Amino acid sequence: MSYEDKTLVCVECGQEFVHSADDQARYAERGFTNEPKRCRECRESRKTRGGGRGAGRRTESRPPREMHEVVCAECGALTTVPFKPTEGRPVYCRDCFRSKRSS
Repeated sequence: MSYEDKTLVCVECGQEFVHSADDQARYAERGFTNEPKRCRECRESRKTRGGGRGAGRRTESRPPREMHEVVCAECGALTTVPFKPTEGRPVYCRDCFRSKRSS
């Protein structure tokens, strides 16, 4: 298949950029179906500042976990867990949980 250079507009900076025939062939080889949305400069700056996949996850804006005090079903020690225990289901302290998991 033959490709021709295309002029596209960057969604980040609004500048026009050329999506060359060679780049289009490379995209096709790799199975990419969408055209690039950003110019090379904006793609590079996005990579260096960490704007790639998963960058929208901000742990500092997440509310603190609600901890619940429970009694370990194995050893009877008082412990805290990051989930609300379900009635009738055993909850273990960290040590007992690890020992049960490894066996």
